[in-house]
Amino acid sequence: MNAMCEHSQSVWMDVDVAPDATPLSENTHTDVAVVGAGIAGLSIAFELALRGHSVTVLDRGPIAGGMTARTTAHLAPVCDDSLSALLSMRGLELARDFQVSQTAAVDRIEAIQAQLGIECEFRRLDGILFLDPKSEKSVLDDEVSAAGDIGVAVERGNGLPLQTLEDRPYLRYPDQATFHPLKYLQGIAKALEDKGVRLHPFSAVEKISEDQNGVQIRLASGLTVDAADVVVATNSPIHDVFALHTKQAPYRTYAMGFEIERGALADALYWDTEDPYHYVRLTAGANGKDVLIVGGEDHKTGEFDDAPKRFAAIESWIKTLIPDLGSELYRWSGQVMDTLDYGAFIGRESKRARTYVTTGDSGQGITHGVVASLIIPDLIEGKDNAFAAVYDPVRKPFKAAAAFVTENSTALANMAQYLALGELGSVDELEPGQGAIIRDGLTKIAAYRSEDGTLYQRSAVCTHLGCHLQWNSLETCWDCPCHGSHFAPDGSVLNGPAVAPLAEIDGNHDGKAAE
Repeated sequence: MNAMCEHSQSVWMDVDVAPDATPLSENTHTDVAVVGAGIAGLSIAFELALRGHSVTVLDRGPIAGGMTARTTAHLAPVCDDSLSALLSMRGLELARDFQVSQTAAVDRIEAIQAQLGIECEFRRLDGILFLDPKSEKSVLDDEVSAAGDIGVAVERGNGLPLQTLEDRPYLRYPDQATFHPLKYLQGIAKALEDKGVRLHPFSAVEKISEDQNGVQIRLASGLTVDAADVVVATNSPIHDVFALHTKQAPYRTYAMGFEIERGALADALYWDTEDPYHYVRLTAGANGKDVLIVGGEDHKTGEFDDAPKRFAAIESWIKTLIPDLGSELYRWSGQVMDTLDYGAFIGRESKRARTYVTTGDSGQGITHGVVASLIIPDLIEGKDNAFAAVYDPVRKPFKAAAAFVTENSTALANMAQYLALGELGSVDELEPGQGAIIRDGLTKIAAYRSEDGTLYQRSAVCTHLGCHLQWNSLETCWDCPCHGSHFAPDGSVLNGPAVAPLAEIDGNHDGKAAE
């Protein structure tokens, strides 16, 4: 998984997953190359290694330093977009297979952490879906009906021991789970190294090609990896220019961590019926206390740059339920790739015989990543897989035609911004720590002045498909609203699908707006 802007810090990020891993230093050959070292990439590498394949893992940033480090790690097999929506969109057979596959992913995590003795706070617990005041009660009725059809255990309840929820109806889904994602991957990384799998952080891939002899992978360093097969397990695919990107869209989500007395809240996964919904869970804290993790306030990537407002809304929401919540410890954001029909894209590319992909976490990146590890090794070995049809990357979600038009209109609207005025008249107006788009004649400049006064001026054109970038003040990076690329202030790529840095602006430009 590609490196994410890391200005904000998640509750997990004090764990170094693979401290001894080093960048690729020489050309190499391998059975399977895995591009991306998040939950999907490392899980796939683990399953392949168990089967005797030689594996090399490459990542633009640190091992498990991308979106996996920014998850809230709800191991909830229940569809993130609701069971009733899943049933309506995918039909009964595929909805059931989706549920079975997600459950199998949680079971696989449980089995691996037990087998390897990984201390990662894994535990089974209830999932609690409660009615938001603005939602109709029929929302829960629809969920109970869909759960019965799909085969999901659910129980009705009324009244939770939280402020304003004393008389609120809710649904209880037993046998959900949670864990510490980076502690888990730390154990997986050690097992991989013991099995001879090579983990290479800070080894950015620029090009993937294949012929009848296999796959050729070229890194930004100029080094190459030759493989029989390749798995692209980045947050957003770096090898696909267009097709997959029209069937998914990037959304930014926000999360906070607060200190809470142990036992003050029953250990469970909580979420509400608002759209976008809020989600809550607990993890172990310091000094005998817990950390309450709460998130929500999602929006399309690049659509807003108002993180303080989002965090204030989250804090207000959770303190309405738990007024005596402790101090804030963490705040961070991450990116979710939402697909049109709620399932990830996992499998073989239609026009490539040896290239496999997993993308489109749809709010369930942890379970989707492990589902990929249950599917792709079978496909590489030419075996049938019971879950492959649910996640086939070639599928066309016809029932999501309206969503297809809506999500892809972002790119069209985005291009119009090239005709708009800049956000500031000149780079001279930039304050330390501020980024802004500035027009210079026909050119749009992505300008940033660091805290020490250093000025960076780069093209505001995303190097993937030319979309207009937006500044993200929370993460101190440039976001592409179209397909989810992120760039550092100096123009270097932080997250795909882009692989090339932003073009430098000629030093003769003064960054002043055209008259």
